[in-house]
Amino acid sequence: MGDIFDKIRKNPGPLGQYAAVAHGYFAFPKLEGEISNRMKFRGKDVLVWSLNNYLGLANHPEVRQADSEAAQKYGLSLPMGARMMTGESDLHEQLEQELAAFVDKPAGMLLNYGYQGIMSVVDALLGRQDVVVYDAESHACLVDGVRMHLGKRFMFKHNDLESLEKQLKHATGVVEKTGGGILVITEGVFGMAGDQGDLKGIVALKKKYNFRLLVDDAHGVGTMGPRLGGTGQEQGVQDEIDVYFGTFAKSFASIGAFIAGAPEIISFLKYNTRSQIFAKSLPMPLVVGGLKRLELMRDRPEFKENLWRVVRALQQGLKEVGFDLGKTNSPVTPVHLSGGPAEASNLVVDLRENFGIFCSVVLYPVVPKGVIILRLIPTAVHTMEDVQYTIESFAKVREKLAQGAYDKEKYAVELV
Repeated sequence: MGDIFDKIRKNPGPLGQYAAVAHGYFAFPKLEGEISNRMKFRGKDVLVWSLNNYLGLANHPEVRQADSEAAQKYGLSLPMGARMMTGESDLHEQLEQELAAFVDKPAGMLLNYGYQGIMSVVDALLGRQDVVVYDAESHACLVDGVRMHLGKRFMFKHNDLESLEKQLKHATGVVEKTGGGILVITEGVFGMAGDQGDLKGIVALKKKYNFRLLVDDAHGVGTMGPRLGGTGQEQGVQDEIDVYFGTFAKSFASIGAFIAGAPEIISFLKYNTRSQIFAKSLPMPLVVGGLKRLELMRDRPEFKENLWRVVRALQQGLKEVGFDLGKTNSPVTPVHLSGGPAEASNLVVDLRENFGIFCSVVLYPVVPKGVIILRLIPTAVHTMEDVQYTIESFAKVREKLAQGAYDKEKYAVELV
């Protein structure tokens, strides 16, 4: 008989194995100062491209004022208890209604957190007799929700309608025997590659197959669509999305999330989503702050204009000097390079320490071996000077990479 902690000592996990060398720099780094395009990292000023503050609302004076006044008025405790018991309020209901209208849906439901919330929604929607079909590059929160499903689950190749149709055929065969239904899950904007889910193509398959569609639009709500109402709105198929998920952790620059859809679906989820039934209600300052953020998104088109001006300048400029940005058609900007972990580590250190640029780096196993992705998140508070400096710096870094400057033996950086 062993100790359950024995496995922890022997196997710290796929990410934990790098903790000794990564912690505090590549993992769990500390960005200090007010959330903006420029912050401090290890005491140095850096140009930050790694925060999902798409519309720049995190430190907008009206948002800060609304947050502050709500905290002063209500504190962080109100309302006490889960919403089903003692945690309901008019403002919670108002925010749900306004969010639903914002994404062109008749009803909405607040979630305390995005990750746990969408996991629990997937769990609530699926019974043992049902089948779930999901995109291979779905976010971890969706994958974890699918893993809780006790029935059949089929994965289709990323954004591949032929693969999806193949899996829908399999799923149809299963539910014809079980009497269950089919739920298809995808994303509006995929947060790593930046490409939009082919919602229009998926919706077209509803003419041939009987299924419901859940879309995680964490990166799409507040960035996509003529009224910032999401990727379904952008592609003209919002009405065909049966369950729509959006988070506050990105464009809203806050905490929480929401689900929107038909009234009977939302009512069902309110009474069956375990992560919400058994969790304390979203604190009032976050609800009041959410209403203010939503107001600014609706009424101030300059936020969208500023964001997309920066997006276009950054992406076009990087492409013009020969960088591969993959298939992105959203603000998410992945810059593809070639190299191994040692080269990637030294490259990132060089960017942060010598060029003063802080961005996220993505390596195997998230992407294939030999691929380095520097992931940039442009926001409405970045400037054209930020864009130009970054393009010039990336060109220099790429040249150094090609010359072997980041080989571990030739370019070792001591971190203290």
